[in-house]
Amino acid sequence: MDKSSSFYSLDPEKVLLAAEHAGFYPTGEFTQLNSYENRVFDIKLEQPCAPDAQSNNVIAKFYRPQRWSKEAILEEHEFLLSLKAEGIPAVAPLLQGHDSTLQEVDGMYVAFFPKVLGRMPQEFLSGELHKVGRLMAQVHNVGARKPAPHRPVLDTSYYGGWETLDHLQDWITPELRDRYNIAAEDILYAIDDSFDTSEFIRIHGDCHKGNLLNNGKEFFLVDFDDFVNGPVIQDFWMLLSGDEDSLDDERMQIIQGYEELREFPDHQWSWIPMLRGLRIVSYAGWIAKRWTDPSFPRLFPEFNKYTYWAEEVEALEKIAWKIG
Repeated sequence: MDKSSSFYSLDPEKVLLAAEHAGFYPTGEFTQLNSYENRVFDIKLEQPCAPDAQSNNVIAKFYRPQRWSKEAILEEHEFLLSLKAEGIPAVAPLLQGHDSTLQEVDGMYVAFFPKVLGRMPQEFLSGELHKVGRLMAQVHNVGARKPAPHRPVLDTSYYGGWETLDHLQDWITPELRDRYNIAAEDILYAIDDSFDTSEFIRIHGDCHKGNLLNNGKEFFLVDFDDFVNGPVIQDFWMLLSGDEDSLDDERMQIIQGYEELREFPDHQWSWIPMLRGLRIVSYAGWIAKRWTDPSFPRLFPEFNKYTYWAEEVEALEKIAWKIG
């Protein structure tokens, strides 16, 4: 069976059977959740999935075929279980039958997670970034214990680096291609010159406000799908407001919380523009790579038009100018 076709055509019966094979007892009621990259379902069970579960629901995550190897997914799971074992608030996968966190269904890997309740912070109140800094220090202390050899390294070899820029050449509007390439190359050369991969540890990798929730008592992390070996600043820059007037205070709160448990690498603040540029290129590359997925042309109708690439060029040129 073609793995991609199976992924695109997941039906209720297959989803519920996967839950049953994992040892759960679904009622038959479920909802598909928003996820561009994977297929994620909120399944109601006859009983809680774990003694400390917050509801009678479980979240089923069907990983997109051929994105991650089994070993790479299990490295993500091992990291999450290590965090859970130390009481660090991150949502870890549930053990299925035979003490595994992963099963395979029609060529797709499937994992199950407890459903957790929390809200995304629209903005951080006074003192909250201090708590976030401390939480990330806990995560990074675990992440620093060993590398993840089957996960990417967040430098120009990562998706968004030189290989991705080559792949984008047939997508960039011809009138803007030279400007895009010059700006992107300036950013990638700066990364090659600046990043020291010996500093890299296992990190969340995609720590924006949507993946950092608050349950009223504490912040906790979800969605480690982009778990990588990278610089610790990657887990902070997307949480910043972008307001120059408040930037110093935001940095101070983060550093104070972080350094209760771990030294903060201050020099990595200067890497943020380069990481932002890498993310812009990688996002475009991600859309291009997924274009054969029937949902992507509908989700990103402007991708192959001049206006999209004009905005991308402007954003990259601003970053390249700042770095230069």
